Amino acid sequence: MHTRIVKPKHGPRLVVRPLRDGDALTVLALFERLSQRSRRARFHGSKPSLSAAELGQLARVDATHHVLVAHVQGDPQPVAIARLVRDGRSAEIAFAVADAYQQRGIGSALTGELIADARAAGITHLTALVAGDNPAALGLLRRAVEVLDIRLEGAELSVRAAIA
Repeated sequence: MHTRIVKPKHGPRLVVRPLRDGDALTVLALFERLSQRSRRARFHGSKPSLSAAELGQLARVDATHHVLVAHVQGDPQPVAIARLVRDGRSAEIAFAVADAYQQRGIGSALTGELIADARAAGITHLTALVAGDNPAALGLLRRAVEVLDIRLEGAELSVRAAIA
């Protein structure tokens, strides 16, 4: 995949690029920009830090792991990351946006790019685990894909969706 410029409806222009395999510094830089609330929403529980193993897993890029990173001009640190973990024609999706950049269309724009990449790779369905108290993430998914099913799994919502 390639680097591209994306303009969200309500936010700053983004430079979106694939994460390089093993680029743990970029993953860590975004993690450090997340509040405790955002970390809890992304990782489904308290997450004060990432272990070396977790960081390695989040920085993994290969035939089944596809990750996009968004940057804003003038800000040297990443503002968002979105990832797919592929399993045949289906993939699990996850995303995080730095708190200072939330509610500006960045998550929607980056997720849209990730879904376009998924479609190009032949992926037809997505799954996501969304914190029950994270209506913004659920709304983003509802706008981006055709949600087929939502099930409560403990405090999280398991979402199954089709890529149109």
